[in-house]
Amino acid sequence: MGKIKSKLIKRTAKSLLKKEIGFSEDFEINKKILGSEMPSKKLRNQLAGFLARVKKQERISKPKILKAEK
Repeated sequence: MGKIKSKLIKRTAKSLLKKEIGFSEDFEINKKILGSEMPSKKLRNQLAGFLARVKKQERISKPKILKAEK
């Protein structure tokens, strides 16, 4: 199967990221954070995985700051 996520997953993930909850690149940590808030296990796991992928993409896309050499 591919990495295509439904609009519900993307919309919910975007709203959770705006709340600035401490999500990370680790699926297990994100799953524990979402544990009590999600109505179903499948939805929780999909969101945790998608949020992990988004956080990893954010880290990779940040421009690296190079120190000026003397």
